[in-house]
Amino acid sequence: MEWLVMNFKVVGELFKETIQEWQEDKASRLAAALAYYTVFSLAPLLIIAIAIAGSIFGPEAARGEIVEQIQGLVGTEGAKVIETAIQNANRPNVSSIASIISIVVLLFGASGVFAQLQDALNTVWGVQPKPGRPVKGFLQKRLLSFSVVLGIGFLLLVSLIVSAALAALSNYANDLLFGVGFLWSLLNWVLSLGVITLLFAMMYKFLPDVKISWSDVWIGASITAILFTIGKSLIGMYLGRGSFASTYGAAGSLVIFLAWVYYSAQILFIGAEFTQVYARKFGSSIVPDKHAIQLTESDRAKQGIAHTEALKKAAGDSEDSEKSPKEKQSGNVGAKALKTYHDAARKMGLDKKQK
Repeated sequence: MEWLVMNFKVVGELFKETIQEWQEDKASRLAAALAYYTVFSLAPLLIIAIAIAGSIFGPEAARGEIVEQIQGLVGTEGAKVIETAIQNANRPNVSSIASIISIVVLLFGASGVFAQLQDALNTVWGVQPKPGRPVKGFLQKRLLSFSVVLGIGFLLLVSLIVSAALAALSNYANDLLFGVGFLWSLLNWVLSLGVITLLFAMMYKFLPDVKISWSDVWIGASITAILFTIGKSLIGMYLGRGSFASTYGAAGSLVIFLAWVYYSAQILFIGAEFTQVYARKFGSSIVPDKHAIQLTESDRAKQGIAHTEALKKAAGDSEDSEKSPKEKQSGNVGAKALKTYHDAARKMGLDKKQK
């Protein structure tokens, strides 16, 4: 029983420190920046997703499946933004040099949101790129973002294929025996949770400029996936209210989509904070890679994310510096006099503990 109480205490301290770090790193600000970048990367990401999924399902079927999946996340109003972006987006023709340039620009735009996510995770992990190599570092960051875009695209393709297969099997099984389809639906849910966990694990492992073991990443990614699965339903219910969309008029769909990305990013960063706290306390720790250095308290203060203890220390030092020389001297004299009194009391046997 004592072991169980101790474990609950450790878990409680772990989550308490996670929330504290989340607040200190200004995760709300990071989530707002990520939502902003997502809007500008949305069209390129959709073109890439449709191109990858369309090679298997066909372009029209891929568009319908993507809209349906997103509608399940953000609701009907939020999905209108995706539908509009798909209708206005054109897949580039790869038959000319100009089109090849268009593809490069497309990938560059799609990677913007992941570059911003990388910066945010670096803040959470407490590291920053080494100064002095701006061009090389920028290209390395974009190349990594390209890789993440392609990796996530491949995972989503596999997820769509398996989900479509399970949906077909579910309908077929229901026709044969009532109730069996529920098992297929449950299997589909477990599969989706597994894919989401893998996506978060890839982000936590490869995007930040740190060395972190897979054993530390899996725990944080699993918790994030569970929180995300629960949170997306709650967020969808909140944003699905008609009053929320009608408040913003014609821009309601865009606002709903932005709000969904913003709240989802909060969950992502809570999971990231948990991962780094767990790795630092119980895992293999977190070490900056060869292209990064640790954030100092001075760097954190410049970014407005100084640790609470550092702020308290700075406030105490400030109070001391504001005291006049006479007050400081008086305080020192008082402390010395008190020490002299206690020394004399101990010698004379008049210490309070002996009475």
